Amino acid sequence: MFYHASSVKGIKTLEPRISNHDLPLIYFSEKRENVLVYLSNAVEKFCKETGFNYSGVWHKWASYGFDKDGILNLEEYYPNALIDTYKGVSGYIYSAENVNNSGDTINIPYAVTSREKVTVSGCEFIEDAYEEIIKAEENSLIRITRYEQLSKAKLKWIADTMKREYEEASEHPEYRYFIENKFGV
Repeated sequence: MFYHASSVKGIKTLEPRISNHDLPLIYFSEKRENVLVYLSNAVEKFCKETGFNYSGVWHKWASYGFDKDGILNLEEYYPNALIDTYKGVSGYIYSAENVNNSGDTINIPYAVTSREKVTVSGCEFIEDAYEEIIKAEENSLIRITRYEQLSKAKLKWIADTMKREYEEASEHPEYRYFIENKFGV
């Protein structure tokens, strides 16, 4: 089974969209828990909640990686990032039985991409993304590193990275607004 998260209700056929990889793709994971982080986009949510008007394509942002065992590790890059991003957010996890893998290399464990339309075979409503992420953590399906647990070296890396991201985001005012407000850049 392949899984895809969306805030859009009632999708019967998933269609490729331009992504952060600048390719028209549909992203799937072979692990349901890995798509939970896509139920909310921290940049879009923050901008909308604070009244930042933007009509372009939202920059996608989530602070996660995978450990040596291939388990998703979600990190809080600023205090209360998990609650800010996911609490109260609902969405849908769509499943598909068959996906024609495009073969594009995106370096995300368990990820599969398609450049073709994909028929949805199932849909699960997620009432609260935060609660679902916490359940996945409790079941050892994902790992969460809270902001308070980050090392000084990691905090420095985050600060340096966000400064660089800000400088490189000249065409994404919504992302710059997010970085300014969350990281003080």
